[in-house]
Amino acid sequence: MEALLHQIFAGLANGGIYASVGLALVMIHRATHHINFAQGEMATFSTFIAWALINSGWPYWGAFFATVAISFALGLVIQRTILKPVEKAPVLTNVIVFVGLLVIFNALAGWFFDHTIKSFPSPFPKGAFFETKYFSAHEIGSILVMLAVLAALYAFFQFTPLGLAMRAAAQNPESARLVGVRVSWMLGIGWGLAAAIGAIAGMMVAPIVFLDPNMMGGILLYGFAAALLGGIDNPWGAVIGGFIVGVLENLLGAYVIGTELKLTVALLLIVGTLTLKPDGLFGKAVVTRV
Repeated sequence: MEALLHQIFAGLANGGIYASVGLALVMIHRATHHINFAQGEMATFSTFIAWALINSGWPYWGAFFATVAISFALGLVIQRTILKPVEKAPVLTNVIVFVGLLVIFNALAGWFFDHTIKSFPSPFPKGAFFETKYFSAHEIGSILVMLAVLAALYAFFQFTPLGLAMRAAAQNPESARLVGVRVSWMLGIGWGLAAAIGAIAGMMVAPIVFLDPNMMGGILLYGFAAALLGGIDNPWGAVIGGFIVGVLENLLGAYVIGTELKLTVALLLIVGTLTLKPDGLFGKAVVTRV
């Protein structure tokens, strides 16, 4: 029983990270109706920026918020310069662009910061007062950071004019244009927010898995499974999906398939969700009249 509880709680801790990545994927999908396959590599590059700032003498939280701001700006610039020309292009064109961004950011991370594995500090020290028998201080801190991000996003989209404009641009671009919403800029801000959330996820996962240019490869797959399982258009669903994926991964890896095949759990969840319930557990079914 003790071992089972440990696996469940460890899965919840991992699920908090998967939820952050899934949340970033949902942000991109709500804005553009596409999946950003470069999300993990962008998050890794942002984490390297934070690592460089910390090693140059910045305090952790100063580097954290500076990296979030830089990542937001980077996401906005990418949308305005690279993705804006292909906004109305076929889906395959956008997929090719996303794959190209994945390769570019992976190469840039290795070029600027080399391919050696680096340690990344945690802002939540061992032995902190909120550490428990089943959760380390970093695991609890990561979950709290993710929940704070989700609460901030909810408040932004529900109670601010800019957030409402972004929702309108995502749901009905043509009608939004008629009332004066600059839809293309709303897409850019959506990309910026997704890049910032991805940076937070990267900085939370780096102390656990260590930092290298391929750090987020497998984690992106888990995040994609979380977003699909919860509902690709539902931020809360992505968070719940992240916790479900984290617990299932740990339990199946420990008691059924072994740790070597844990990544197949994410693949099975992706295929199963797309086959049995494409809208996810909390997504909305879209009906189009033809």
